[in-house]
This record gives sequence, C-alpha cells and structure tokens, in this order.
Amino acid sequence: MAGTRSAPGATSLTVDGVACGFVKAADGGDAFGEVVEEKVGPDFFVKKHLAGVKYDEIHVQVGLDLAHHFYDWIAASWKQNYSRKDGSVVTTDASFNAVSELDFFHAVVTEVAFPALDAASKDPFRLDVKFAPEFTRKKKGTGKVAVSKQQKEPLAASFRFELGGLPTTKVGRVEPFTVAESFATDDIGDARDYAKEPGKLDFPNLRVTLAAAGADPWLQWADDFIVQGKNDAGSEKNGAIVILSPDLKTELARVSLFGVGIFRLRRVQAKLVADLYCERMELQVGKPAAKPADPPAPAPAPAPAPPATPLSRGPGATPVVPGVATPEPLPTPAITRTPRVPG
Repeated sequence: MAGTRSAPGATSLTVDGVACGFVKAADGGDAFGEVVEEKVGPDFFVKKHLAGVKYDEIHVQVGLDLAHHFYDWIAASWKQNYSRKDGSVVTTDASFNAVSELDFFHAVVTEVAFPALDAASKDPFRLDVKFAPEFTRKKKGTGKVAVSKQQKEPLAASFRFELGGLPTTKVGRVEPFTVAESFATDDIGDARDYAKEPGKLDFPNLRVTLAAAGADPWLQWADDFIVQGKNDAGSEKNGAIVILSPDLKTELARVSLFGVGIFRLRRVQAKLVADLYCERMELQVGKPAAKPADPPAPAPAPAPAPPATPLSRGPGATPVVPGVATPEPLPTPAITRTPRVPG
C-alpha cells in the first residue's frame, strides 16, 4: 500500500472506543477541497474556487486477529444494518510510543477485498478494508500503545469451498473478489463536512478452479442450469468460503454464499473453471454462530370426545348417555277402578 503509516513502527486501530489491535498497513483519511469552475467571463479566464471539504477513504490491511468488534461492523454492513463509527488510527515508533493520531468520525464501510485463495500459495491471508469518514482530524500522538500477543497468520492456501452438495474437495483456487458498497454524499445545507447516505450494495461474481476428474456433478449442474434452462431459484445453491488455521483444523472465518448460480463452465487442460453469480453473502469471523435450536413441537391436540351413544335399558326405558345424569323415573300413577254393580 502506497503511503502507509505502518513503518518503521506499527499502526493500531480503535473503533468506538474498542482497541481492535494492530493493522498490517493503513493510509488515507486526508482532507481535500472540491474545486468548482465558474462560467467564462468577459476576460475569458475560468474562475475557480473551493466549494467544500471532503475526505479520502481510510484504507487498512488486516488479518483475522483484530477484535471481533471490527469484523462485526463489516458483517452488519453486509446485512445492510449500516452503522457510523468513530475511531482512530495511531502510528507508533519501534517502541510503540504513539507518534501521530488520525481521528475519524461517522465512518461507514465501503469496500472489503479478499485475496486470491490458492492451495499452492505461500502468502498470508489479508483483507483490504476501506471505510469512508464524514470528517477526520489529525493530532500529535501521546502515550504508549498496548501490545497484545499476535496470533499466527493464516495462509491464502488454508481454505475450504462448499457449494450445495457438489464435490468441492478438489477446488484449488478462488479468484480475488470485492464486496463494494456505494454511498451518496448529502451536500445540501451549509455544513462543510458532508454526510454520507447508503446506496447500492454489490456482491460480486465468483470464479473457482477445480480438477476435472470427478467433477461430473458440476458438468451436470452446468448443463441443467445453462443449457436446459433449469435455473429458477430452486435450482440455485447455497455454500461458503471457509478460512482455516494453518493446520487446517480450526475455522477462523466464513463467508456464507446465498443464491449461487452458474453461468459458465469451461475446461482448461485438466481443470474446470466455473463462473458463479452470488446474490448475497454474510461474513462471520471467529467461532461460528451457534445454530438456533429448533422450536419445540406443538403439543398434540386432544382427541375429540366420541359422540354420545344412548345405551338402551330395555323397551320404554330412559336412554343412558355417558357423562349425563339419568333422571329418576317418575312414579307410576295408581289406577282406581270402580266395581260394576249387576243390574
């Protein structure tokens, strides 16, 4: 990164009062004026002046060892839960004494760039992250920056690709990709520091390379999806790009993929190169979120009571209905007969 503030000491990042740790490199955040040209007057010279103050995006290069607060900020923005953050970028000398400090205000994440993931790579895995502040202020650094134990960096070769039941163990490369978010500048009013409002969130297409041997399910999916036209939402797949520790045993980060479709599959010697679109991505750094427990099954509804069936007690008897009291029988009235007197 040109113009970094990282050498010869180190550069620490603080977001919303949380010390996130040391970044690999940092630059940007400088103020600049916006030049406005007026129409040509009678002297034929174009009149120019400054209309307002703007600020460069801040660009940091990071691994996966910062405080989760930083990655949660990125993850929320991918879900369009935008939040403006204040913070600072502090440059130190070789003894970690603060030399200079750049305070930023109301910043929003605008871009996250992933490196190429390649099974043959020896490069460390690093993200290039940009965030746009509404304004910044520079000042002289004071004090000493605390140093925490640094984790061993993951490699760009330590990854796993997953995609909806397809065989992916032979995926050897994922090309670099960038998630970009555009923001409109609200420059209405007399404020010199303009506010930024969210615009379009763009999730990129992906290109992966895999061995052709054993890739018949990929060929079948491509034929169905591209040629046969079976490409509705039900034929799209979900998946993930998983970043692993150097020993390939621990999951460090996961980019979940949703609504993935294939639009090109070509053979290059003994390999297949697949071009995929992706409708949405989510980022999780650190221990994966626990799967929410399934809601308890509703209790079965009680069986309906059987219909009342009269129980016969003989001809002329009062029917007996289960659960209903049987009325006492009425007494039989006495019949008085008047004796006949012979005439």
